[in-house]
Amino acid sequence: MLVRAILQQKGSDVTTIDGDATVGEAAQLLAEARIGALVIAADRRVQGILSERDIVRCLAERGLDVLELPVRSLMTTVVTTCSPDESLDALMAKMTELRVRHLPVLDDGRLSGIVSIGDVVKHRVEELQVEAQTLHDYIETGR
Repeated sequence: MLVRAILQQKGSDVTTIDGDATVGEAAQLLAEARIGALVIAADRRVQGILSERDIVRCLAERGLDVLELPVRSLMTTVVTTCSPDESLDALMAKMTELRVRHLPVLDDGRLSGIVSIGDVVKHRVEELQVEAQTLHDYIETGR
């Protein structure tokens, strides 16, 4: 399965935020959207990514004043991305190796979606269920 198939099933909407928004506004948006990361983008070009973990770590280190800082001061600027034509196996390997949970999807350098570790696990489980059912049917019918 390819990333493209995951996006076709889940959709290509990506919740983004401006780099000048406050970390507090970002935290509110993460909570309202029930997501784990926000992409900072301008004209569908990725400038950074900010996760719940980024906010929590910074809060622990620097206190509540962090909530007034601009998102661009906390965001990760070297963003690991993927393409719509990457395989699920390649995606799992990349996420595991780099210890990231969200990968913006770029098509011709432009943001076209986002894939989370939850999306990857969901689709892998679905693949395994289909394989198991196919084997079960084969054993029962003898063909």
